Amino acid sequence: MPDKELRAVISATPRQRFSSDDVLLYAVTDRSWLRGRTLESCVAAAIAGGATIIQLREKQASFDELVALAYSIKQICHDAGVLFVIDDNVQAAVAVDADGVHVGQDDSSCVQARKMLGPDKIVGVSAQTIAQARAAEAASADYLGVGALMPTATKPDAVEVTREELYDICHAVSIPVVGIGGLNEQTIPRLAGSGACGAAVVSAIFAAHDCKAAARQLRTTCNQVFHAQQR
Repeated sequence: MPDKELRAVISATPRQRFSSDDVLLYAVTDRSWLRGRTLESCVAAAIAGGATIIQLREKQASFDELVALAYSIKQICHDAGVLFVIDDNVQAAVAVDADGVHVGQDDSSCVQARKMLGPDKIVGVSAQTIAQARAAEAASADYLGVGALMPTATKPDAVEVTREELYDICHAVSIPVVGIGGLNEQTIPRLAGSGACGAAVVSAIFAAHDCKAAARQLRTTCNQVFHAQQR
């Protein structure tokens, strides 16, 4: 059960409206793939192609660098009506008034993130087990990122989650679940029938020569895979 302070935060005001469609095509940034392009231009292209939410992931940036980049990416997202969250750094999310934050099991806890951000922001949590998923939901997480589902060079030390484990997690919680790890146009269809609501991708968009075209094809695939199971 959430502690007394957390329950007070959650019930203080109505929560921001959030649905599974918000995480249908979840684009996670990685500047190592840009090959001289700006992150801003690639994010704008990803959104134009159909990305539904942008996560700014900058593990090596200083706080000031992260905040400066977050301001510019947030503006692009909000101009397009797309949600913007920051990976791990709750303080940066507060500083730029981002839509929310995504935390891992070893990052700022969901409880702490919720207390810092308040009830009307988005908090996503990484999970690899049913126990972690249920704990995150109890701590007021809005969605879960579950993986890694396939081998991936982005996070080579990530714990892999089987499709069966993904299915079990999706059916153990009532909040949206996003698959992550090695997902692209060829592998996203493997999530059909799992209960997942969307796919988080990194290199499938940001390593592509044409980010807009890549996102457009991925969005078509996500529509086919995830909307079909809701019928």
